[in-house]
Amino acid sequence: MMKPKYLKAGDTIGVIAPSSQVTEGKQQLVYNKLTQMGFKVKMGKSCYESYGYLSGTDEVRANDLNDMFLDKEVDGIICIRGGYGTPRILGLLDYEGIKNNPKVFMGYSDITALHIAMNQLCGLVTFHGPMAASDMIGDFSDFSKESMFKAIGKNEVVGLLKNPQGEEIETLNGGVAEGEIIGGNLSLIVATIGSKYEIDTKGKIFFVEEVEEQPYRIDRMLTQLRLAGKFDDAAGIVLGDWNGCDCPAQTGEYEDSLTLRQVFEDIVVPVGKPTIFNLKSGHCEPKITIPFGVKARLDADKKELRILESATK
Repeated sequence: MMKPKYLKAGDTIGVIAPSSQVTEGKQQLVYNKLTQMGFKVKMGKSCYESYGYLSGTDEVRANDLNDMFLDKEVDGIICIRGGYGTPRILGLLDYEGIKNNPKVFMGYSDITALHIAMNQLCGLVTFHGPMAASDMIGDFSDFSKESMFKAIGKNEVVGLLKNPQGEEIETLNGGVAEGEIIGGNLSLIVATIGSKYEIDTKGKIFFVEEVEEQPYRIDRMLTQLRLAGKFDDAAGIVLGDWNGCDCPAQTGEYEDSLTLRQVFEDIVVPVGKPTIFNLKSGHCEPKITIPFGVKARLDADKKELRILESATK
């Protein structure tokens, strides 16, 4: 896997909107925030575009991403927000250009489709971490900043990924596993199944998170992954943050529901792979930044996930 150069003060961050459109006014807030953090900023055209629920047409969004990788002045790329839209541009990306110009690329949620494609087609290490408008201009904690810069701002072994104080990691299956860590948002991972961008979990540490989905929908998607052999193929499984996914009583769709924990017990635990739950990465604050494509060691007995190498050069 190719590692991008780490980011430092004075470097130029390219900001793109490859998914949903951005609320007017947030573009300037993003520019100001990244500038305050010590970076030069180049805002992509997609940050100002609108095409229905998308931040511009597929061509605008794909070209923005391609151009930021090819732009020699840009040192790293941060997505402004998630939402929906990245699967539509997978066939329009310049994977050769991305491969030949490795840079820090960061986001989560809908950005999962881009992580999978860049990891598998370009061999590029990418970062499941904060987005500019979704996280940085709001209540962006010191914990989240430190975790982010530990991953993208240093040429050092990332090491143990620790939860925020008061958040306990749980063991669902004991055991130890090593492999490259990959994954992301459950809905987007499932959306790749059957396509040439389908996630490959063979021998990998498989990380999954989700937001505001009812347990029966989580059940359906996890079952699809199980039937597709993605859990069997994995060396170990990390269940991240599941914000708003364990409250079916608020929706009224089912009077009786399995809990999220029961869904995991029914579908993931029987696979028998080392598995932990509640690593605080995903749609949460504070959040851990996870580099995808680097070697990791999951010790489920100790409730630990450790990145065994640096994610940058």
